[in-house]
Amino acid sequence: MLPVLILAIVLTSVLRAVVIDVFFIPSASMEPLLRQGDRILVSKSTFGDRPIQRGDVVVFDGRGSFDPITDPRTPAQKAAGMVGQWLGLRGSDTVYVKRVIGVGGDRVECCGEDGRVSVNGRALDEPYVSVGDAPSDTPFDVVVPEGRLWVMGDHRSESADSRALLGAPGGGFVSEERVLGRAEHLVWPLDRAGAID
Repeated sequence: MLPVLILAIVLTSVLRAVVIDVFFIPSASMEPLLRQGDRILVSKSTFGDRPIQRGDVVVFDGRGSFDPITDPRTPAQKAAGMVGQWLGLRGSDTVYVKRVIGVGGDRVECCGEDGRVSVNGRALDEPYVSVGDAPSDTPFDVVVPEGRLWVMGDHRSESADSRALLGAPGGGFVSEERVLGRAEHLVWPLDRAGAID
């Protein structure tokens, strides 16, 4: 029985490392699409077929952009955190879920006379933004470097995203190399389970 359990754990770990993984949503920053406590399936192979596009909901490692590279936790705390993440019981302190608004070469700005976010001079229609939220309470005008992304949460008033790091090193841009995958399906809770557009 024990060898079968070990084999199952190894196979699951390989699948989660290479093909698809489960992530816990720790905050309200992507409401109404994703709520705190939700679990999502993330495809790690999606971007082999096509480049990351505006509108994609991506999971990324924020170290080096949203978070410092160093981790102040003890080895025991890191191990406990990894087990909790692997079991889907908690989120990661350095992994984020956000929507891609701009890709390399895009000029992204907010807010013009119409009060909306625009990309390359065209105002975005953003039906995914949480009801009652402004497109952004923080004005910005940035050009996304090649190989980087400008990301924002759907619950703009609750999201710490690229806007929050405008004056920081890196300017809030996320490296495409740090993207772990695209959010594909909501798997928990079951009454809301389904594909993520």
